Amino acid sequence: MKALSFRTGMMAALFCLLFAPMVAMAVDDPAEMLPDPAQEQRAEAIGAQLRCLVCQNESIEDSSADLARDLRHVVREHVAKGESDHQIMDWMVSRYGNFIRLRPPLTAGTLLLWIMPVLALCMGIGVAWWHLRRPRAVAPPLTDEERRRLSDLTRTRRE
Repeated sequence: MKALSFRTGMMAALFCLLFAPMVAMAVDDPAEMLPDPAQEQRAEAIGAQLRCLVCQNESIEDSSADLARDLRHVVREHVAKGESDHQIMDWMVSRYGNFIRLRPPLTAGTLLLWIMPVLALCMGIGVAWWHLRRPRAVAPPLTDEERRRLSDLTRTRRE
């Protein structure tokens, strides 16, 4: 029974050593959070719409880059001042351009970016359809002279 207790204790200690750091990493930095839960939720929603300029495929809320942390802090400052979501997004766009948005707005300048995937898909389907529907070129039958040359060539290679 003592061996089982020792083994159980060792497994529990090993479990704590392995998984405690993961739990610590999952917890947000309390210094970053706003005291009002409603404001914190707004700040997180705004941060989820902003692109990390270092990672570029993550929002500033998901990124662990230093710049993302700084931008989260700026967003929380603006939320704490009582600015609207629109004012905060405009402030970010004025400093970093529309690239800071994870989902850029549909404008005349970005219209081509929104339409290109659809056009590329349509072109691909059109090329595939054209390729499959076009008549296949059939080789004409061999003439008597070509057959004779072919049989001569194959006969000399066999010998």
